[in-house]
Amino acid sequence: MVDSTDRVMIFIDGSNLYHSLKNFFKRTDIDMGKFASKLLEKRRLIRIYYYNARVGQREEPERYRDQGKFFAGITAIPYCELRLGRLVYNNWPNSPPFEKGVDILLATDMITHSFKNNYDVAILVAGDNDFVGAIQAVKDNGKNLEVALFGKERTSLQLRKVTDKVIDINKRLLNKCWK
Repeated sequence: MVDSTDRVMIFIDGSNLYHSLKNFFKRTDIDMGKFASKLLEKRRLIRIYYYNARVGQREEPERYRDQGKFFAGITAIPYCELRLGRLVYNNWPNSPPFEKGVDILLATDMITHSFKNNYDVAILVAGDNDFVGAIQAVKDNGKNLEVALFGKERTSLQLRKVTDKVIDINKRLLNKCWK
């Protein structure tokens, strides 16, 4: 049940969101402010945290420029904060880079804000099993936790079981959220 007095923080795994949008909708031009508004359902937004890793300027100069513009758009959204891990390039360009520190940063922030009583409800936009323990810690601290997921077949069953509420990110939810 949605309570309009609930204070909400939204935690977005940017890489998961980007790849899921690309896989399910064949586009990534989401308006993050409108998306967050849909997730809120008339509740009070405290802050949006968007997590990602910056691509290497030397390794991928064009993607670096594009990502810089995207990150500038994220930081321009009121009450939205960009939180960055790092991207590790081993054997580039033969092997793709991998993220380091992003999931742990998100989980730490979600738990820390829970214990500081900065929100009543956390909304996690991610599909990774790695967040199950963090979700349980938040719930054990008396907070509600909702997870926004793309489709049942590509998301963690454990994540679905541990959360208080699953928000299905589908065509209807994303209506009017595109740029």
